[in-house]
Amino acid sequence: MIPPEIIFDAFAFVLGAAIGSFLNVVIYRLPRDLSINQPRRSFCPSCQKPIPWYENLPLVSWLLLRGRCRRCGARISFRYFVVELLTAFLFLIIWQSFPWPIAICYWVFIALVIAATFIDFEHFIIPDEITLGGTAAGLLASVIVPELMGPDRRLLALALSAGAAALGYVVLWLVLEGGKLVFGKKRVRLEQPAAFSWLRRGDDADLVVGEEKSLWSEFFARETDELLLYCANATVADRHFDDTILRFRYNRLQIGSDNFELDQVDEIHGTVKQIQIPREAMGRGDLKFLASVGAFLGWPAVLFSVFAGSLYGSIVGLLTLALGKRVWSLKLPFGPYLALGAVSWMFFGEALLSWYQSLIVH
Repeated sequence: MIPPEIIFDAFAFVLGAAIGSFLNVVIYRLPRDLSINQPRRSFCPSCQKPIPWYENLPLVSWLLLRGRCRRCGARISFRYFVVELLTAFLFLIIWQSFPWPIAICYWVFIALVIAATFIDFEHFIIPDEITLGGTAAGLLASVIVPELMGPDRRLLALALSAGAAALGYVVLWLVLEGGKLVFGKKRVRLEQPAAFSWLRRGDDADLVVGEEKSLWSEFFARETDELLLYCANATVADRHFDDTILRFRYNRLQIGSDNFELDQVDEIHGTVKQIQIPREAMGRGDLKFLASVGAFLGWPAVLFSVFAGSLYGSIVGLLTLALGKRVWSLKLPFGPYLALGAVSWMFFGEALLSWYQSLIVH
């Protein structure tokens, strides 16, 4: 007879793989403003043909089809398999590590974390459906399972959960605003003058400097943000300027006393010597994401996630720079590192706290 523990472990793993399959739908559709429910069946990103259920079995189908669509032969990203396997593995570990009421709540939390991580890595956003929805789910979970916050009284657990969520938002808001004041501008002196172009692309534009290409909207998080190009020469709307500074806001350009509305300009080009770009410490989605961490895990997890996430992000950033990525175009999402910090606390928080307290005592 199979021991009940093995049956429950197998169930947790299979459930996690199935949830991971659904998370792949969320990760693909949500940032593209596609409905999660319609069409109900998954489809190939290349040929758009619906995938029948027997070709959409978690983990198994990707392996049997060797990561390709049976109809058009296009590659299906390895990310689909990774998300299913990671979710299955974490569901199993959570089930083995926590009492079942807490484990079920943590299943919900880890699903949100995985979706947020992969979306942020690809699109540099964390949708409100995950952040605000996750905060609401954490508050509800603290009422249903007050042990998440420690006490056995539901109203007190709800208050602690709400306080931790507020703390998470405020802490990162202070970091965001403080970082903007101190590090909100970065001037990059090019080794030698480089050709640049600003080319309209629908409601957005491409900014190309030498071999670097960036989407225009990625530079502007606030209406007050300003990007400066120190140019040897520039041409705007058939007007030529020498040795000048182009002062860009998202939708307008100032050159000396001349002003241009960018929605009436199709192309700008010239030669640039220096660039001053606006910078943000992080996106505002990270603030709401840390609030959801606090709602599920409590205030100690908020503080630890900020510290650990900063450490993880710094290590990755330094490695990226060491590999030769240009500084002025470097962009790293912070959400995944906050997520890693939160998961680290979820599994090792008590042990880390005990270790730290032992250092203080001795």
